[in-house]
Amino acid sequence: MTNKVKNRIIQLRKDLSEYNYQYYVQNQSLISDYDFDVLLKELEDLENSYPEFSDENSPTKRVGGDITKNFPSIKHQYPMLSLSNSYSKDEIIDFEKRVIKLIDQDVAFTCELKYDGVAISLTYLDGKLLRAVTRGDGERGEDVTANARTINSIPLQLRGNYPKRFEIRGEVVFPHKAFNLLNEKRKQNNEQLFSNPRNTASGTMKMHDSSVVAKRNLDCYLYGLYSDKLLFDSSFEVFDELAKWGFKSPSSNNRYVEKVNSIDGVMDFINYWDKERSNLPFDIDGVVIKVDRLDFQNELGSTAKSPRWAIAYKFKAERVSTTLEKISYQVGRTGAITPVAFLKPIQLGGTIVKRASIHNADQMSKLNLHLGDTVFVEKGGEIIPKIIEVDFSKRSEESKPAKFISKCPECNSDLVRNEGEAQHYCKNEINCPPQIKGAIEHFVGRKRMDIDGFGSETVDLLYENNLINNFSDIYDLSYNDLIPLERIAEKSASNLIKSIEASKAVPFERVLFSLGIRHVGETVAKKLAKYFKTIYRLMLATLEELVEVDEIGDKIAVSLIEYFNNDKQKLVINNLINHGLNFTIVEEDQNSDVFKGMNIVVSGKFNSLSRDEIKKLIQENGGKVVSSVSSKTDLLVAGENMGAK
Repeated sequence: MTNKVKNRIIQLRKDLSEYNYQYYVQNQSLISDYDFDVLLKELEDLENSYPEFSDENSPTKRVGGDITKNFPSIKHQYPMLSLSNSYSKDEIIDFEKRVIKLIDQDVAFTCELKYDGVAISLTYLDGKLLRAVTRGDGERGEDVTANARTINSIPLQLRGNYPKRFEIRGEVVFPHKAFNLLNEKRKQNNEQLFSNPRNTASGTMKMHDSSVVAKRNLDCYLYGLYSDKLLFDSSFEVFDELAKWGFKSPSSNNRYVEKVNSIDGVMDFINYWDKERSNLPFDIDGVVIKVDRLDFQNELGSTAKSPRWAIAYKFKAERVSTTLEKISYQVGRTGAITPVAFLKPIQLGGTIVKRASIHNADQMSKLNLHLGDTVFVEKGGEIIPKIIEVDFSKRSEESKPAKFISKCPECNSDLVRNEGEAQHYCKNEINCPPQIKGAIEHFVGRKRMDIDGFGSETVDLLYENNLINNFSDIYDLSYNDLIPLERIAEKSASNLIKSIEASKAVPFERVLFSLGIRHVGETVAKKLAKYFKTIYRLMLATLEELVEVDEIGDKIAVSLIEYFNNDKQKLVINNLINHGLNFTIVEEDQNSDVFKGMNIVVSGKFNSLSRDEIKKLIQENGGKVVSSVSSKTDLLVAGENMGAK
């Protein structure tokens, strides 16, 4: 009897998965909705009666029901980088030139739709969905597996000949039909309508009750395959395989994806979809252009923020007119002053816009803004609203020009503007509240000191209660300091103190990045830490010594010298040193120095080792891996199909 039940459960799962695949991926209905529901109910009853045969990837999980109180933070095995944006053919041509310069031969491109949805990363093991993680900050995301299982176009069990373990990335979208139906129901119930599909999809994926997610009928298109081994030669080839495995992915049949051999081919694809995007069943905001060959992608690599082998072309933003009511000024953590326009609320790109950036004094002057002006607003890259121009025909004769301020709106210090820079700055970084709080928020953030539970609200609370006035004060906090404060419970206080203590193990390069020195980002901090080894050598470095470091120019060097010449900043650093933070780099053991001082290019396909493994061996033995052959190249490690190098 038990074997009979088990076999029936297996058969039902197989049949229901096939019906799901045919309906949601292949757009074919092999069974009526009623018959499908009957089979699903039978499977649900059997699983409830025989829990020993339960399976987290059963088709019954599509209806949801899991309650998630929080979404665990998961580190991505492969960082989820963001794409660089372009807005013209010239910028696409520049992208091609950069690629050819590094690869040293002509390349083909894969063009895809840029879905306006929520980035998702799915991990599969032995053909079963193991985990679904949001993009987050690119390094870490949130585990939303329970919600992802409710999306019918995400396969729970793969088909065909798939790898044992891999990661696939794509976009969760809210189809127009499902979104409009949801808003219609909300309208009937006198509930506030959702503004646009993308934001609603994002909010839906963060819902704690997966049964609610299941009812919203989200969709998902998958397009990026990641594995320790190079599984295919071409980005374009991947899409055919993904369909065989059961994924809903872009297809050349409907022109969602095309392989082209020229910039003219790229522009044909862009122009076609710029006109046709309104006929799609979901929103897109542009086109993604990728170097087609995957070995070339590996060779090109990435910057700290974006891959060098791909770029996004963003469609021209929607533009509307409204009234400029007033201008206020925001102070950033570096003291930069940004004028912000307050507008008469207007609908733009699916959201209500009330504010727009003016960037700086030069832009304010260029626009010739007067309070009360009728202005044209668009979303830069369809994300951040900005004022494009003024409708001078509607300007009142009584209106007065907007003038940029001369003093900090927060601490009343005189503003300065450095030669060659567009921004005005408040230099009172030690006593200006937004700069103090901004510096602390930067210090505790991810990729820096990564202190859990130390968000902006906590920073405000501790600052307002005079418990912290700079980030070194964080390490003076005690459990007894936190307990009397509103909104901080005993467990939160205990966890925060533990997280502060754990942050003392953060390596030197991240501590240096955390200090928030102007122009010193993540990559620059790594180069400085590796070169100078200790904070003491860095603090004493001259301009000449600083610019000797790879990619460090005069601007960064001057910023470092100014920072370390500030007595108050030096006092903060000394306090951090006394609290036990790492201000000395811990060198990784090298196997040898056989490649010391050598610039080495790795190109082509390899059988015994992956390209990344070869690069790691070179670095572990003192060498520097570079992407292109030049007069400075000492060694070329050549694999199959390496091209013209």
